[in-house]
Amino acid sequence: MSPSFDSARAAVIGGGPAGLMAAEALAQHGVQVDVYDAMPSVGRKFLMAGKGGMNITHSEALEPFLDRYGARRPQIAPLLDTFGPDALRAWLHRLGVETFVGSSGRVFPTDMKAAPMLRAWLHRLRETGVRFHMRHKWLGWSEQSNRAGSHATRHTLRFATPEGERTLTCDAVVFALGGASWPRLGSDAAWVPLMSAREVPVAPLRPANCGFDAGWSPYLRERFAGQPLKPVAITVTDIDKKVHNRQGEILLTETGLEGSLIYALSAAIRERILADGEVTIALDLAPGLTLERVIAEVTWPRGSRSMSSHLHGRIGIGGVKLALLHEILSKEAFADTNHLAHAIKSLPVRLTRARPIEEAISSAGGIQFEALDAQLMIERLPGAFCAGEMLDWEAPTGGYLLTACLASGLVAGRGALAYLEARGASV
Repeated sequence: MSPSFDSARAAVIGGGPAGLMAAEALAQHGVQVDVYDAMPSVGRKFLMAGKGGMNITHSEALEPFLDRYGARRPQIAPLLDTFGPDALRAWLHRLGVETFVGSSGRVFPTDMKAAPMLRAWLHRLRETGVRFHMRHKWLGWSEQSNRAGSHATRHTLRFATPEGERTLTCDAVVFALGGASWPRLGSDAAWVPLMSAREVPVAPLRPANCGFDAGWSPYLRERFAGQPLKPVAITVTDIDKKVHNRQGEILLTETGLEGSLIYALSAAIRERILADGEVTIALDLAPGLTLERVIAEVTWPRGSRSMSSHLHGRIGIGGVKLALLHEILSKEAFADTNHLAHAIKSLPVRLTRARPIEEAISSAGGIQFEALDAQLMIERLPGAFCAGEMLDWEAPTGGYLLTACLASGLVAGRGALAYLEARGASV
């Protein structure tokens, strides 16, 4: 191993939104910040997420916004008090990025693109003196660096680089290495055993905002995979017996179901599968109609028309919705008009497993908040802070993920700044 190649005031490990926000919080106060990332460039997952339209945050009221964080609402709320949706939009405006609110309440940049926003942000960071080190993969601490529970004041970190293994010694470090989704873009969870070796408690990483397998027949897979089911409503009971019901759009895939509505309920579905081995959700294929109306329409005399034509003509059930009814109901049940009407309003769909975490939009689990102080410093490792998807929380798509990642990065960066100031460092 070569000797230490640098000595920094503060290091940020991970060049995603959380890491960049931490770097900004430090650099704005004159701290020399070095950002290290294993990939050839920063923000790769951020750019990928923005390809379909860069959803930044959401415009809904704060209370329902906070509810999106589920069991971790108490831990996320203080972060959003520091940097919430309104503050995020104001920050973007100062960056030169104008935003608008879409029909769904989601907030987007006016050009709908992530790349111009990232370019402007990186330009501002470089102007404040932030230095970027690409293709630097964090390998852990050196043997002489502070161990869990010690009060050593500096961190000596090891990196794999194109020139071989090298070390860095810094006064404070912010870890923002992401979770385990989309590992090809850098979030490969290689940090988990490194943190665990330092006795930092890490909740198992699990897929979030993911699809689920349903075991379709070859006919349904071949004819209807990739088609949307809309509008529909889903009802699912979570492990705490709380009933969740949401309306929106889902996508039928080769293996099962995914889409925004599934993502919104993925935590409840996933935890039921983990507890029980499977879960049966109820799909309402006609959410705009009451059960009584559906019964009346389905049982209406159809004359010589087939049931399929009758359903399409009376209540607009056709295509993939009709195929799904045939997939799940027996011939006898489909022919029983009363049973069919009830199935249209509450079709039982059995889901057996979440798709692999590598396919998920995000991940749940990570470093537990109970191991951190209010400024997101690891209490067993003074001077080491964590932000973003490394932390044990999850949220649905819709801007909630990015908002909390940025907020946690800001809090961690400010925490590192306060740590340096408390040590009497000149910042």
